Amino acid sequence: MRVIFRCDPILAQHLPRPVPARGVLPDWLRAMPATAYSAIHGRDIRTLKQCPPVVDAMTYGFMILLPCDVVVDRGKFSWDWNIPEPATGNHPRAPLSFHTPGQLAGSPFARPGQAALKFNSFWTIEVEDGWSLYATHPVNREDLPFRLVTGLVDSDRFSDGGINFPAIWKEPEFSGVLGKGTPVAQCFAVPRAAPQLEFEVFDEKRQAAYAQTVADVLSTPGVYRKRFRARRGRSTGE
Repeated sequence: MRVIFRCDPILAQHLPRPVPARGVLPDWLRAMPATAYSAIHGRDIRTLKQCPPVVDAMTYGFMILLPCDVVVDRGKFSWDWNIPEPATGNHPRAPLSFHTPGQLAGSPFARPGQAALKFNSFWTIEVEDGWSLYATHPVNREDLPFRLVTGLVDSDRFSDGGINFPAIWKEPEFSGVLGKGTPVAQCFAVPRAAPQLEFEVFDEKRQAAYAQTVADVLSTPGVYRKRFRARRGRSTGE
């Protein structure tokens, strides 16, 4: 899958590029133990760190990064980002803008009197024909003080304007810095063709395969990783 990123020529040297998600795994995942004692099992068991589906989801696609430090003081956001005027008309210079509270009314994202953040985009994104761009909160990143609102953009057609990423600020009492390079959106291309859903009942062969597979997974560590997990290629831009 070819993904093309474009930016304003004046800003090219000032912007962090989108990066493969595998390159920005959180420190907590690297630091957490591989096993932990379970009183229920009476022994050590594997943690999330050893769960390939969890890690594969976190490393899938690419991340859009915050282009500068943003200082947060109990719901007030400020930044000191001295970049030149873009050469392109109608182009943002601020890392953030906002959606008014009324735009969230009636949704589970609504907070009384609280606007939604909007992470401004400084890159246009183009994917191959027939594909769309799925943009979501960085997977399993509950440690981030915001929650991105998921969206789907037909970026094979909409590729001449930036995609902005709305988010809900989760920690009204937070005071600190949201650092440059913080991943704000995890993106990947998905086919636009509707899936064809089919339903079947296990025949005897499938019943036997199910029983054996579950028995193997329960009795032997690493069965999924060693027998079923496909190898992942690396992006050519890495």
